[in-house]
Amino acid sequence: MSNQGSVRANIKPGLRVRIVLKKDQRSGKLTEGTVKDLLTSSPNHHHGIKVRLEDGQIGRVKEIL
Repeated sequence: MSNQGSVRANIKPGLRVRIVLKKDQRSGKLTEGTVKDLLTSSPNHHHGIKVRLEDGQIGRVKEIL
């Protein structure tokens, strides 16, 4: 299963996404928000590109909405 959130080129500021926060990695609980900044510099990351949401929360993208 390819995760579209693991490719940096798919993610842009202003995009609605669901991310997994560091504290939620075990449970897999997703948090929905709007991308403010991309924090991963590599073109892809197998756990998902790390982003900062508009509200300041940081996590890895699991779904693009």
